[in-house]
Amino acid sequence: MKRLFFDAVNFSFLLAVGLVVGLRPAEEVLLNLNLIFLTAAVLFAFSFGTSWFLKSLRIQTWGGKIFQAPLRQKQGDLPERLKSFWIWQAMIVLFLAVAVGLYITEFSLISLLDPDGFGGALRIFKELFHPNLAILPRAILRMVETIFMAFLATAFALPFAFVLSFLAAKNIMKGPLAFGIYLLLRTILNGVRSVEAFMWAIIFSVWVGIGPAAGLLALMLHSVASLAKQYSEIVESVSEGPIEGIQACGANRFQTVWFGIVPQVILPFISFTIYRWDINLRMATIVGFVGGGGIGKLLIAYQGQAQWQEVGCIFLVIAIVVWMLDQASAYLREALK
Repeated sequence: MKRLFFDAVNFSFLLAVGLVVGLRPAEEVLLNLNLIFLTAAVLFAFSFGTSWFLKSLRIQTWGGKIFQAPLRQKQGDLPERLKSFWIWQAMIVLFLAVAVGLYITEFSLISLLDPDGFGGALRIFKELFHPNLAILPRAILRMVETIFMAFLATAFALPFAFVLSFLAAKNIMKGPLAFGIYLLLRTILNGVRSVEAFMWAIIFSVWVGIGPAAGLLALMLHSVASLAKQYSEIVESVSEGPIEGIQACGANRFQTVWFGIVPQVILPFISFTIYRWDINLRMATIVGFVGGGGIGKLLIAYQGQAQWQEVGCIFLVIAIVVWMLDQASAYLREALK
């Protein structure tokens, strides 16, 4: 089934590109969601049928190459060109995806190499590489705020993510009710994680006011969802041997988790937590752009006034601190292996 869906998406994409290129619909047509959804449904249904037909002919498609073992075919069953069908399918889909992406993003080497634009960027770089160190004390103060904002966000998220990870692990949540909780929780975590931290910072800056508290809460919420997902995937990959041994001794579900799973996952949990602090430090800079406090707030203030030498000083502080913490977290993760 995974093969059929994968190939159906590929064929739908090819048909959609061909439809747009051939018909060149007006913008009003593209904004008609009912028509777009109906067309997409028809294309997908046709593509799914095509995928099923190709599977019945035992033609190896791209989806078949990825999601199942190669089809065993007798020599001479198919023409040679059909035996390499999946290669051509993959090449055409990838080529069209790149072409469509370049068209939609309006990427152009001409604008990239434009002398006026390049000259303006060069002037900014010259100022960035001559930082105004007069604002260094203020930048360091804001950076300290950013570091602790990231640290507290990670620390506060840790216990919530730890508990939720076991409820979001398929190998633990067995049974109709437990599996329903698993699906619901996974859906919520994916929804929270899909909204970037700076969007949560906007919401919390209205809720608790502009400042580092809003950034802290935004990073914490995003960290809970991300860490719970990472933790749950680690839980799902544990060895079943210790679990079966503990269950054979009459352990209940809580004892099974605590004595059979936790000892296997605790070191990877710590490693991922350290890495998450590293990520939160970078994200804390971004949430400052929308009222989350920290050095990002100072950065957006100077950038909005085109004071590039001051921005260069802030870049320097961020780069040094990120490098130092990256090295420290790398050594810690290595020591925990």
